Amino acid sequence: MSKLENPVQMAVIGAAHGIKGELRVKTFTGDPLALADYGPLFAKDGRAFQILDIRPAGTVVVVRFKGVGDRNAAEALAGTELFVDRSVLPDDGEEDEFYHADLIGLDVRDDTGIIGKVVAVHNFGGGDILDVTLAGRKGVLIPFTQAAVPHVSIADGFVEINPLAAGLVEDEDDGAAPAGSGFDPKGRPRGPKDAGGNR
Repeated sequence: MSKLENPVQMAVIGAAHGIKGELRVKTFTGDPLALADYGPLFAKDGRAFQILDIRPAGTVVVVRFKGVGDRNAAEALAGTELFVDRSVLPDDGEEDEFYHADLIGLDVRDDTGIIGKVVAVHNFGGGDILDVTLAGRKGVLIPFTQAAVPHVSIADGFVEINPLAAGLVEDEDDGAAPAGSGFDPKGRPRGPKDAGGNR
């Protein structure tokens, strides 16, 4: 199988379940059972995985893949990330719903023009966060909220940010940065210094 042109991660394989080759799988689909609706899933190395059976099991699903018939074969797959190409995903989501793959690579604009680029999208449990490279700076993390990112145009290739809500500038009214912004009033990043005294 050739490499996917625009891979979107749909799931990650977890631990073996039982002795007949079933696996616990964490899905990233709205409906966990919908994982079987996208056709074959692919690993980064090009291996294809066809779902023969899927059922819910708490916060994960239990899956039986074609060609995986015993516990040893199942255990060898633990940690395998599963992808589909973006082209097989529907485009009829809600107005404010976006695939992470569609956001990566977009220009980042504010009222002065283009100031950077989205290089990744993360979710550490508190909501989606855009990893943005800004001109003249290392990457910064911006919450993917309506306040911080009021406009997204996939078709035009950009996201528009509100620098204050995104935590990139200080509040001119009181001189304080927004809570949790990671910036002090002078615009320097907060955080521990390393052994050499550098931030």
